Amino acid sequence: MTDDKLKFRLSDYTLPSVAVLIGANLIPLYGVIFHGWEIFPVIFLYWFENVIVGAFNILKLLTVQPKDIAAWVGKLFMIPFFCFHYGLFTGAHGWFIFSLFGDIKIKGAEFPTPQLVFDTISRFDLLYVCLGLIASHGFSFVVNYIRNGEYQRATVNQLFFQPYGRIVILHLTILLGGFLADVLHSPTVALIFLIILKISVDAWSHLRERKKFATVKNPPSQQPQNHGLW
Repeated sequence: MTDDKLKFRLSDYTLPSVAVLIGANLIPLYGVIFHGWEIFPVIFLYWFENVIVGAFNILKLLTVQPKDIAAWVGKLFMIPFFCFHYGLFTGAHGWFIFSLFGDIKIKGAEFPTPQLVFDTISRFDLLYVCLGLIASHGFSFVVNYIRNGEYQRATVNQLFFQPYGRIVILHLTILLGGFLADVLHSPTVALIFLIILKISVDAWSHLRERKKFATVKNPPSQQPQNHGLW
């Protein structure tokens, strides 16, 4: 990817999908400042967002290139494989987060169960935050992917790998802030730093993904068209 695709204008960060994304991510900041959240609820929310990303990516895979027969043939293999592979990837992250930061330890090498996830959401009163994260990704799916026509420009292979780079970056960012907060006994300042860092990386990754699918690949004889997502 060229350097110009890694640079964004200040106005890019005022786009509706970015504003919704930032707004959803500010809810944990409210919880830390006004409700005394410690490290685990924040880290859990960011792990749960990985699950949300995977779910919406399955929707993207189902709807990408709907008129392309070859794409549908590829989906028959790629979608089940994505569910299996991404599920293992996310489950391993969940085990790591619960084992390292949670006070309820998971036995052996088991992945977090749906019941454990629901119990954690209820225990820390995180339902409204989870719904906010779902709404944020849902808004981007409808506005960017469907309305702006990204589903016509993306490919099955691109979408299969798309979540991994974003999640690896976010996971490393979360772990960096998480270890800092844990070493300092979860002070408010460390958690605020973690949340701001995560928002920054998330917004940058979101804009990078939008630019990746912003234009149609044209034959060499044709001039590139600007579809103007931004």
